[in-house]
Amino acid sequence: MTQQQLAEGRYTKAYVSALENGLSRPSMVALNHFSGRLGIPASKLINDEPVGWARLEADLALASGRWADADDAYGELLESNVSPVARAELLSGRAEAMVRRGHAREAAAAAAEAAHSFHAAGREIDAALAEYWLAAAQYHLENTVESKALLRALLGKVRAGLKVEPAFQLRLVMALSSNESRDGNHAAALAYLEEVRGLAVGLDDRRRASYLYDLAYSYRETGDFEAAVRSGIASLELFRRADAERETAGLENDLALSFLALGNTSRADEMAASAVATLEKLGDDWLLGHVLDTQARIAVSRGAVAEAAAIAARALAVAERVHNNKAIVDALLTKARALSAQGETADSLAAYERAGELARQVGAAGLTRKALREWADALASAGLHQQAFELAREALAVS
Repeated sequence: MTQQQLAEGRYTKAYVSALENGLSRPSMVALNHFSGRLGIPASKLINDEPVGWARLEADLALASGRWADADDAYGELLESNVSPVARAELLSGRAEAMVRRGHAREAAAAAAEAAHSFHAAGREIDAALAEYWLAAAQYHLENTVESKALLRALLGKVRAGLKVEPAFQLRLVMALSSNESRDGNHAAALAYLEEVRGLAVGLDDRRRASYLYDLAYSYRETGDFEAAVRSGIASLELFRRADAERETAGLENDLALSFLALGNTSRADEMAASAVATLEKLGDDWLLGHVLDTQARIAVSRGAVAEAAAIAARALAVAERVHNNKAIVDALLTKARALSAQGETADSLAAYERAGELARQVGAAGLTRKALREWADALASAGLHQQAFELAREALAVS
């Protein structure tokens, strides 16, 4: 039977060709038509749901910020028998999800394997993205030397002509800025950030992406996989574009922290306020918790300790809502500083204690050292020198 005969006037020969080559997915109506023409049950043409949707669902979960769902979805897909390049694609996506979730060691392993496979296949753009997530994992593991080396090498390739999306170059420079900030090189961090501040402004509305995702999910539930994939791909593209707004907010938060470190609280306030407005519009509570903590820290620096305590309390509530442990610890520390400045020693020590306990559970060395050192200093100021000494010794032992 030819493609034209199979289509039998109801569909086009080109549509049948697209189905055969995996470029399109049939609706249930189309499946019933083709199965009838072929004389076989429709179930013979599908395995419950098309593999293409499962991959798209994982990508959509990642793009929409549902990182735990994305991690799980990629993990399930990796258990199937896929080609080396397909495995690299799944590993790269999973590496991003794991970085976002704070699972840096696992992310580094996934990203490194993905980058190696992409290089072997000559897919340098995909290898660059995998190496970006490897650099991000190294940053979270506090290996800034390795992270900066990877990022500088990638930026060199981009400036030499590697054809990547503009948003990727933005991410590279922002990541380099974050590394410089962590190393205390605030002037270098600002130089990177000012270079790219306006590059990611004014892209598509995230709400339209959310609507298309919901539409895709509804199509899938009714069995119309062709429509689900079509709407899902449109949603994915919009989510990716909308993510540039989130990146801009992250950039402004980094700028605010750098300005704060340089003592310019007015510019720090300006940057943080802009980031908060963007994230509230996007409904991104994960990053919002961090930026609110930045605002609280700025208020502490200005001596507005009552305002700082109130903002830190809001940052804490937002971070707890999305289980962002790092943001919770940071907000608790800022709240403790503000309470201490107000003379509320008991409440301040309670906030420090909670921050220290949570930091120990999270297990990030830098975060734990910071929390324990600040807690020890507060105990010493309160005259509790033995407890302070023990905590300071514990902080020194953290690696």
